[in-house]
Amino acid sequence: MELDLRYGMNPHQKKARLYSTEKLPIKILNGEASYINFLDALNAFQLVRELRRSIGQPSAASFKHVSPAGAAVYSPLSDSLVKSYFVEGLELSPLAIAYARARGADRMSSFGDCAAFSDRVDVTIANLLKKEVSDIIVAPGYDEDALAVLKMKKNGKYLILEIDPEFIPDPIERRSVFGITMEQERNDVEISDEIFKNIVTTQRIIPDNSKRDLLVALITLKYTQSNSVCFAFDGQTIGIGAGQQSRIHCTRLAAGKADNWWLRQHPIVQQMNFRAGISRTEINNAIDGWTNEDFTPAEEKQWRQYYFNVVPERLTKAEKQQWLTCLKEVSYASDAFLPFRDNIDRAAQSGVRYLVQTGNSLRDEQVIEAVNQYGMVMAYSGIRLFHH
Repeated sequence: MELDLRYGMNPHQKKARLYSTEKLPIKILNGEASYINFLDALNAFQLVRELRRSIGQPSAASFKHVSPAGAAVYSPLSDSLVKSYFVEGLELSPLAIAYARARGADRMSSFGDCAAFSDRVDVTIANLLKKEVSDIIVAPGYDEDALAVLKMKKNGKYLILEIDPEFIPDPIERRSVFGITMEQERNDVEISDEIFKNIVTTQRIIPDNSKRDLLVALITLKYTQSNSVCFAFDGQTIGIGAGQQSRIHCTRLAAGKADNWWLRQHPIVQQMNFRAGISRTEINNAIDGWTNEDFTPAEEKQWRQYYFNVVPERLTKAEKQQWLTCLKEVSYASDAFLPFRDNIDRAAQSGVRYLVQTGNSLRDEQVIEAVNQYGMVMAYSGIRLFHH
């Protein structure tokens, strides 16, 4: 069985296909697919399926360039998140709320995403996606009214994929690179409450909701390009640092995203008065500009004139830091061991209290000492989750 693809990694790579010696577990219901579309869809669906099975709640992810921009399980939305995620007045099923959270984790990065769902897609999800810039959706099924709405996206070209949720792949996976075929055993390690058995810090208690968040973070990292770390809170990721060569750069990137996620809920942001005709994407750009401290005077002037009827006041550095101190009880996971305490020092600045990492680095004692100084709780999973 095979499907011809629009093109490979890039448009000039004309010859591309998807094939299997067995029946394909995925089909195209609408639109045309490229090689990257399927890489995103297949990774994203594995992530939401595993979240669903591990945590037992409807799960969703927003994927871009073979890494998640955000992932979440269902958890009720606060009033500030309803506004921050642009879902005021919308009727949302638990699965739709999971996607609102996944997309809201990093709205800038979710532009043109692959939206993935653990359960059958209903019309509330379709109505939510109708308002967002998204390129692909993958799910185990679709209600008829939802499918009708989705087929109207992108002038009828929205890529809609349906996948068999019970599909079990071959335990050996293969990849061809530079004409050479490599194979390995699939990464089918199960991530469960077992990861909390080896707590190595003075503080030892992890509340149930934070255990959920650590599971969300670690399962997300299983499908994120390495090196990677993830910040999670309230049933969703709030900052993912993916594909960096240095782990501290992963942590800084993820922490910066977590900080921005929290800043989006500041009362000034919630009351911003935008100029008529500004799109959602531009609103995201405007809010990102509000948190940007590196504008030149010319950029500042353009930002003020283009986006706003009433220009919002900027926070001073002290006011910004004060607001960020209100973000607490955050969970942090790493796809491998933490080699230096600098990761702990940066994570602490963004409200991290609970951590899980592989463990067994040369400087474990220094890292544990740092965690204890901050009164954090850290577990060693004993599992490395590199993904390339």
